Amino acid sequence: MNLPVLPPLAPMLAKLETSIPSGDPWLYEPKWDGFRAIVFRDAAELEIGSRDKRPLQRYFPELLPVLCETLPERCVVDGEIIVAGPRGLDFDSLQLRLHPAESRIKRLSQEIPASFVAFDLLALDDRDLMSEPFALRRGLLEEQLSGVRTASYEFLGQVRSERLESSVLLTPQTADPEQASLWFAELEKLRLEGIVAKRSDQPYVPGQRVMVKVKHRRSVDCVVGGYRKHVNGGLGALLLGLYDTSGVLHYVGHTSSFSRQEGQDLLRLLQPLEGQESFGWGRSPGGLSRWSALRGTQSEWLSIAPKLVCEVSFDYLQGDRFRHAARFERWRSDKAPAECTFDQLESP
Repeated sequence: MNLPVLPPLAPMLAKLETSIPSGDPWLYEPKWDGFRAIVFRDAAELEIGSRDKRPLQRYFPELLPVLCETLPERCVVDGEIIVAGPRGLDFDSLQLRLHPAESRIKRLSQEIPASFVAFDLLALDDRDLMSEPFALRRGLLEEQLSGVRTASYEFLGQVRSERLESSVLLTPQTADPEQASLWFAELEKLRLEGIVAKRSDQPYVPGQRVMVKVKHRRSVDCVVGGYRKHVNGGLGALLLGLYDTSGVLHYVGHTSSFSRQEGQDLLRLLQPLEGQESFGWGRSPGGLSRWSALRGTQSEWLSIAPKLVCEVSFDYLQGDRFRHAARFERWRSDKAPAECTFDQLESP
């Protein structure tokens, strides 16, 4: 592959903030709920790199001809692989695509085709654009994808009647913070995660958090059904559960936002409750992501009596579980564990 920017390449990242920044030189885009992907194309050669610099192309064979048909003949484009269907973005279906069996990959590529949303141009022909300001890179991207549909709210809303066919899309962008705030509110209905803010004068810095992301956060009261110990012997995480309509407790995620002293205090609180059944009849903790390496005792956990209730905040659901670690907010001694049910998790 003969390109001025070659794989593997770590994507530029964003730091989490609680509010959308305003004023010049900020530009705003939706935050897509998919797999971050950098596409390297040199004529017939094409590679798709993941956020952790692994090749993705074998999992998305339907994207390869679409990318070759749409992108410039020699380029490097940063973007996101998504699956969109009747309920908006469908991250659960997207995760199904990471399967080791070739036959299943082929079948899923037809049943749940993926699309690529482009939002940055890192190289074009023999020109390395990473040191150029973002506004220039975005302008060149728009020129090169002039015939491509913009993945606007209206466009994605039209998709809700049927699954989006594999295609290349251009992410929308605005310099108006009020428009960004409107997107932040409205696009959650289509299961987008929030807003990304980028400086117009920002060069592309691989692996560094120089952009800003603002994500939706909601809170829920959960039962503490167990915990994991840290490798150093302290508290690793509290394991959280919610009851279904049959009164069965299901694991929904964890929270680990504690200082060392807080962790030691919590261990003393939890130890008298150890050994009693909590998640035994429902979904239990454990299991590794296909992208995770084995990390010692990650799947080992200690069950405790489901007597403690805490409020946690979270940014996004994957099915009926927290996508990422939840943030501990407070204990709820005023709330009975049986009141911690799934009906708290209302879709936007």
